[in-house]
Amino acid sequence: MQKNNTPTSNTLGLITVLAARFSAIGDVAMTVPVLYSVARCYPDVRFVFVTRPSMTSIFINRPDNLIVVGADVKTDYVGLGGLRRLISELKKEYDFDAFADLHDVIRTRIMGFFCRLQRTRVSRINKGRQGRKALTRVRNKVMLPLLSSRARYREVFHRLGLPVDYRFDGLYDGHAMAPADDFACICESRPNGERWIGIAPFAAHKGKIYPPEKMEEVVKGLCESPGATRVFLFGGGGEEAEILNSWAEKYHGVTSLAGKRYGFAAELALMNHLDLMLSMDSSNMHLAAIAGTRTITVWGATHPYCGFMGWRQSDADCIQLPMSCRPCSVFGNKPCLRGDYLCLNAIRPAEILKVISGAHAEIVKGQCPQSQDCVKH
Repeated sequence: MQKNNTPTSNTLGLITVLAARFSAIGDVAMTVPVLYSVARCYPDVRFVFVTRPSMTSIFINRPDNLIVVGADVKTDYVGLGGLRRLISELKKEYDFDAFADLHDVIRTRIMGFFCRLQRTRVSRINKGRQGRKALTRVRNKVMLPLLSSRARYREVFHRLGLPVDYRFDGLYDGHAMAPADDFACICESRPNGERWIGIAPFAAHKGKIYPPEKMEEVVKGLCESPGATRVFLFGGGGEEAEILNSWAEKYHGVTSLAGKRYGFAAELALMNHLDLMLSMDSSNMHLAAIAGTRTITVWGATHPYCGFMGWRQSDADCIQLPMSCRPCSVFGNKPCLRGDYLCLNAIRPAEILKVISGAHAEIVKGQCPQSQDCVKH
């Protein structure tokens, strides 16, 4: 990506812009390339991003004019009164003159309402709901790629008179790699010649999860492949942790991070040192991508056309089957119409291993497939 450090014209003369997105982790991660870029495009404008406190640590190495504020809207700022107080406190602290709603839910609409009462300019994301319905309906699907969430975030700022050119190469842009000390709580630095692969096999909904027994075959295949390979398993607690921890005990060279709570900073630093990340359509796809790591994803009920591909991810790194019923859901939360989740079950572990092997060979040669981020994302 070409660098352009020339300030962009601020047509409305804005001084401070408040932006908000409270969930989910993947969606907040997708704001990073846009927020970092808009801040770099307009160094004389201050940008204040409010999100959940647990997500503030994602914003590593951010521009000096980007401030990230944690606000717990489920405990500290609840209901109309709480949101009014939140806007009042943010207004008093930062005196913002525009509000960029990157979420468009009842909570942020209420925030926008209170902003308008103070004669503050408001711009809200267009989620493209009609396009999503046409893409996921049972009959007569309109199989056309929708704008990505990142493109829609850019539109929000454009309507505030702040067109955005991408100026983001990753969270560690300007640094050779994340310091190994940043993930020392997880493991030691990587030995020369060792291949590091991350796997995040779970997602929020069943329609996005590759069968664990098949994913275990992928883990086994990586461990048995020629050359030194270390596999890192990313996941949550509970049943996910039980499964991933059992794989780590069973196979040599496998480390499970599931349920360990190392924090975003440490896990992002580790992701930055991976050769590849294999994930579902999930938050770990987006976290690895903004950490600067090539990401391969397995798609089931959802589809890259829905607009949620990872940052700078190419179509070649999306593993999916051409089925007329796909996508049946934007978020993978609807029951399978066939009842068998064939979109996931029919993907062979050998095919995933083949894609990983091919991608790693390209990385060794310094080659990467063409991303569409500069075009549609």
